[in-house]
Amino acid sequence: MKRFLVVFMAFWMLGCASQETFTLWQLESQVDTIGNSYVIRTTGGKLIVMDGGMAVEKDYLRGFIDALGGEVSAWIVSHPHDDHISALVALLENPNGLKIERIYHSRFTEELIVSESDEAAAITRKFYSLLDNATDIEVVDCHCGDEFAIDGINFKVLSEKNPELANVNPYNNSCLVLKMWDKQKSFIFLGDAGVEQGKKILNSEYAQDLECDYMQMAHHGQNGCDKEFYDRASFRACLWPSPKWVYDNNTGGGFNTGHLKTVEVRGWMDEKGIVEHYVSNEGLVRID
Repeated sequence: MKRFLVVFMAFWMLGCASQETFTLWQLESQVDTIGNSYVIRTTGGKLIVMDGGMAVEKDYLRGFIDALGGEVSAWIVSHPHDDHISALVALLENPNGLKIERIYHSRFTEELIVSESDEAAAITRKFYSLLDNATDIEVVDCHCGDEFAIDGINFKVLSEKNPELANVNPYNNSCLVLKMWDKQKSFIFLGDAGVEQGKKILNSEYAQDLECDYMQMAHHGQNGCDKEFYDRASFRACLWPSPKWVYDNNTGGGFNTGHLKTVEVRGWMDEKGIVEHYVSNEGLVRID
């Protein structure tokens, strides 16, 4: 029943989508845990997926994709943490007719793969094995400065894997950071980029690209890029891929009583004058 409702809802949204610019959906949290999932529809009807979230969210994601045509032109992976790729891994293992034309990512070195837990290494190796054996999917290993376009939407890689940060929050600090835009609007996707990756971007030639309409907040809005990064970037709205307990820093003791930094980051946005916020735990978001 839930998948049927997703299909019905997405068909309704398909009919309402603007033809002058692409449509982005920030998918709502399906489980009370962290995740990251975006679907983009181009003006020509092509689909792009960012990450996809947890494995338990795969049916919701699949229903959403099916309702919009069932074919994904590009699947973009920020980094191989399970809350970002396990839905994709599950769909690659059992595609059941799902067609994915191309996957973009920044492939980790062996040093990075083993830099965290055995569990993180295991899902990363499974993901790479699926990519290596997917004869019908083109796999693109992205690098800083790469630019590409998909049906009128432009992309630029602002950061990639950082093997030199293998001892400091390694998986998060090796995110594929992308800018996406057309003539109407622009987004920056930070994935889970940490403080160190943010500083590396600020100290690079890509600091000049940190201007957009919508900024996806790093690491679900907490303990990601620092205040200097957000202060130097220019944007007018925030995308928060955050469950409510993360957004409110409530790990059981009440609002802002936990160890997370989300409320502090929300304060930074208040100081910056940002009043437009889209939070994944508050429901499905559509931006035309």
